[in-house]
Amino acid sequence: MSDISIVIASHSGYGHTAQIAAAVADGARSVAGAHVHRVDVASLSNADWELMDAADAIIFGTPTYMGTASGAFHAFAEASSKRWMTRAWSDKLAAGFTNSGSMSGDKLHTLQYLSLLAAQHGMLWVSLDLLPGWNTTTSSPQDDNRLGFYLGAGAQSFNDTPAVDDADMNTARHLGRRVAEHTRIHRAGLTAATH
Repeated sequence: MSDISIVIASHSGYGHTAQIAAAVADGARSVAGAHVHRVDVASLSNADWELMDAADAIIFGTPTYMGTASGAFHAFAEASSKRWMTRAWSDKLAAGFTNSGSMSGDKLHTLQYLSLLAAQHGMLWVSLDLLPGWNTTTSSPQDDNRLGFYLGAGAQSFNDTPAVDDADMNTARHLGRRVAEHTRIHRAGLTAATH
């Protein structure tokens, strides 16, 4: 089995999204042969861009501010247009996660924005594939995917505490593991198709 490379390209304004990025990385690293790198899109070096160019998958992460990705993430997305013009990220796998202080906080719009960015690059989007939790009288706010997102991982953290909810961290680990598993399958298929 050949190794795979996954880059988590994210921005964190107050530390919550960075914690979620770490959980996504932990989930991805739980898959054999997965090499995971994290880059801060607010301070990218040439080496960071090269990591993304060489990666098999890129997982985008950003807080949701005012109903969309952070300004730093938007600046990164615009800067990625050089890759768009050369199709450098075409056929890589992609996924996304976001966090806000509110249960909804318009996070769906941010996940849609991330998936559209991936689509513009010709990337293949990996959804969360978790049924929603915390939606019956017998369920719990500690259920995975307690906020009920499908497109990617959505998390909620209170604005006045540095902690991120354990259920959301578990959901983030699930996303990382799922992306790594599908990246391994995708890579094996591409290898088989060339032989």
